[in-house]
Amino acid sequence: MDSMDTLFQALASAPRRRMLDLVKDRPGITVGAVCEQFEMSRIGVIKHLRVLEDAQLLLSEKKGRSRHLHFNVVPIQQVYDRWTTDYSELWASRLTQLKYTLENRPEDEE
Repeated sequence: MDSMDTLFQALASAPRRRMLDLVKDRPGITVGAVCEQFEMSRIGVIKHLRVLEDAQLLLSEKKGRSRHLHFNVVPIQQVYDRWTTDYSELWASRLTQLKYTLENRPEDEE
């Protein structure tokens, strides 16, 4: 499966998006602390977290008996870059041209 497919499938679930928000807002949050925020079983939460890790949206770090989670922005940035870079370059270029045109107009045209 394509990594973009994996990413979009991971983001398609509302509970996973909420988990991702928790991890983003609280870097280093433990798996146990994430589990406390949901009414589903611990195993259910862990399955969702595994999907997020498989999509490389979460990085986990083992410290003693607990696992700490961190948000990985790289896959989101890759999606952004894939679909916006061409458009941003086009509009940045056009806005720059407009700026120079307006700045270089003779004063009597203003």
